[in-house]
Amino acid sequence: MICAETPDALREAADAWRRAGERIAFVPTMGNLHAGHMALVTRARELAARVVVSIFVNPLQFDRADDLARYPRTLADDEARLRAAGVDALYLPDEATMYPQGRAGQTRVHVPVLSELLCGASRPGHFDGVATVVCKLFHQVRPDLALFGEKDWQQLVIIRKMVADLDLPVEIVGVPTVREADGLAMSSRNGYLNASERPRAAAIHRALRQGADWLRAGERDYEGIAARLARQIEAAGLRVDYLEIRRPDLGVASRDDRDWVILAAAWLGKARLIDNLRVRA
Repeated sequence: MICAETPDALREAADAWRRAGERIAFVPTMGNLHAGHMALVTRARELAARVVVSIFVNPLQFDRADDLARYPRTLADDEARLRAAGVDALYLPDEATMYPQGRAGQTRVHVPVLSELLCGASRPGHFDGVATVVCKLFHQVRPDLALFGEKDWQQLVIIRKMVADLDLPVEIVGVPTVREADGLAMSSRNGYLNASERPRAAAIHRALRQGADWLRAGERDYEGIAARLARQIEAAGLRVDYLEIRRPDLGVASRDDRDWVILAAAWLGKARLIDNLRVRA
């Protein structure tokens, strides 16, 4: 596995792969890898001859300095997992490489409307940071396709729109959420949960499944369903940030729809947990 810290170092290998006619799949991450990340790598291996993974804890997408400071860094373990999975290149840019003019002087990519909903309303500027770093990484890595987890549904929708609007030659592939046995979506932030909080965290997924049952049974009072599900989550000791039922493109759902995504975010101790469930009727 090649380990590159600059775009030029990565480009030397990637250009050779392209000349050989090999497709390149890209998995951008912030490290602290878990089975959800590795599912992206596995799918990437199925879709392309070469796989590049990046690890960069992006300061632009953190709305609180303390959250950035405590985000887990586990590079040695991450590198070992990626080597074992047969990844071809690990890209490890530092902040000076990504933002040579500093954070304040960095041009930002903003995807309007979608960036202000849901998580964007609670974390102003978060998705500008995500779109900016992903756009830069696409230009540096120049992959044929890039893979993102469906757990971050809003992020996936925003990246797809950015790619379409900016005519970026990258195919975006969504990969289904990987879950623990009790349904909790795998996330680096699950590590913030203590022993008493961890069992209660599964209440989010249970509520989403309940909401899916109600939708399939014909209920269409979206606000009422969301309120009932929020109360169910809060009864388990979580504090709901939002819970909404929307179309898969994050548009406002109508009574005639038969395809939805139920999206939720909730606080449990120090952890802000997000999840979603696609529902078809």
